[in-house]
Amino acid sequence: MASVNKVILVGNLGRDPEMRTFPSGDQVANVTLATTDKWRDKQSGEPREHTEWHRLVFNGRLAEIAGQYLRKGSQIYVEGSIRTRKWQDQATGQDRYSTEIRVDQMQMLGSRQGMGGPSDDGGGGYGGGGDGGGYDAPRRAAPAPRAAPAPRAPAPAASKPGSGFDDMDDDIPF
Repeated sequence: MASVNKVILVGNLGRDPEMRTFPSGDQVANVTLATTDKWRDKQSGEPREHTEWHRLVFNGRLAEIAGQYLRKGSQIYVEGSIRTRKWQDQATGQDRYSTEIRVDQMQMLGSRQGMGGPSDDGGGGYGGGGDGGGYDAPRRAAPAPRAAPAPRAPAPAASKPGSGFDDMDDDIPF
């Protein structure tokens, strides 16, 4: 019988990515992601919420992207798998365990303001692209080929030259 280890999360980063580079040149980014459940208590009618914190690990090109664009508070969508690491505490010698999400795919959500650098408010306001911010980690198997978009029919010539608005595409993504 087959098994599945797949995690899908949407949340906000609790801190800036912690970047590490290995001697081979590969990079790893570690971040914490908060997901919050909100509901109304049935008996009292009071609003309730519970925040769960997740440790995310980005490798390779995804780590580079995370380090470059993600900041504390950034909202992201991630897909990955759960991994539990065992390690020994240097101070006590006891075995410790850490459960993490190894990210395979990431999409930046939220606003686009601040894409090029930190925002003027000092809050590290990097946002993601709502439509073009998807990044996949390298896969072991070749991905399935995607169908090419259908060719567009040529647009009719504008009857009023010089207005500037007639030659713009109608599919502006926002």
